Amino acid sequence: MSNDEHGDRDDLLPVVLGGDIGVYGIGRSFHEAFGVRSIAVASAPTEAVSRSVAFETEHLPAHADDVTVLEVLRRLAATHRGRRMVLMANHDVHSAFVARHAEELSQWYALPFPDLDIVEHVTDKAAFARVCDALDVPTPATVLVDLSTAEDPSWTAPEVPFDFPVVAKAARGDAYDAVEFPGKRKIWFVEHPGELQDLWTTLRDAGFRGTFLVQELVPGDNTQMRSITAYVDSTGRTSLVGSARVLLEDHAPTMIGNPVAMITEPFEQLWHDARRILEHTGYRGFANFDVKVDPRDERALFFEVNPRIGRNNWYMTAGGRNPMVPMVADLVDHRPPEPEELRAEVLYSLVPDRLLLHYLRDPALRERVGGLIRSGRRFDPLEYPAETDLHRRVVVALQKANQYRKFRRYYPEATDRSF
Repeated sequence: MSNDEHGDRDDLLPVVLGGDIGVYGIGRSFHEAFGVRSIAVASAPTEAVSRSVAFETEHLPAHADDVTVLEVLRRLAATHRGRRMVLMANHDVHSAFVARHAEELSQWYALPFPDLDIVEHVTDKAAFARVCDALDVPTPATVLVDLSTAEDPSWTAPEVPFDFPVVAKAARGDAYDAVEFPGKRKIWFVEHPGELQDLWTTLRDAGFRGTFLVQELVPGDNTQMRSITAYVDSTGRTSLVGSARVLLEDHAPTMIGNPVAMITEPFEQLWHDARRILEHTGYRGFANFDVKVDPRDERALFFEVNPRIGRNNWYMTAGGRNPMVPMVADLVDHRPPEPEELRAEVLYSLVPDRLLLHYLRDPALRERVGGLIRSGRRFDPLEYPAETDLHRRVVVALQKANQYRKFRRYYPEATDRSF
């Protein structure tokens, strides 16, 4: 792995909402590029963050409302007058918060996010599908289920015109995150119509009044998934793009769909389609696309665009294209960033090598991954050589070992349907 040297930037202060691994990836990238510590604003940051050389932490009350978060961010800005501050986040709820309050926050922070109109009308999965249709970018067959009037006894869900099993998920992550109920999942794999009807009853009783999508289940295991990360600068140019082939995803109910191992790889056609979507919609800031290649016809189906850099953003830095560099050039230094594309091949992995290899059924892909491991091109974002805290190292090692137990419980063997 190599990153360009950009020198220490004592004038720069990144502030990151949240405290999970996606936040750590952001802070590590800032630390590698500019030698700065970020401030993680979180109620319960992981020890990988709270004990990191790359972070200071600022406590936020659990379930804090907008007023409380704004006050914390306002106070940080006042405390650090003279620093050039950047606000980052890596969760749908936080991206929506930044979009709602962009006018006030932009007084103190550079904001590498799309504006509220884009968040409302492009990152909604249903609206995203309409954008793709207009551009002739393939998406899965989809039925929209509006639960806004679900409390009405006469409410019924529309019929699903394609075969079961199907996939069901919320059109907007922030709306779904606002409700809690037993057995909640990020994505639902539904085997038959009766099970789908039970889901509507559960959502109605939990008070969910947003829109759900029911989509055809695209076959293929986790290795058919692709991730695209992009940065659109303030002129509207996609000045950074990179992508990765997913090898394995998390299968815990609330984490399903989050990659835990990937190989960086250029996918030219996917880059082309992602750029078209971003430019067509007037997007600005970081974006992360989820795509799946249908093994039946090799069509790449775009699922969604997330209005943030993405949980696994550090794969870009691992491949030598640190995404904080063009963003800081653009929004902090106000100079056009040089266009960059990620073309190096590295293995990004949060799981033990033996566990990963267990799930790779394609012999050629297993050999490719093994070659990257043997050549020292395998990187774990949490295993940063600059980290010296022994307690943190132990915690990270135990978390990695715990992946065996998690996968044995939720996904003991790879399947053609990924669940």
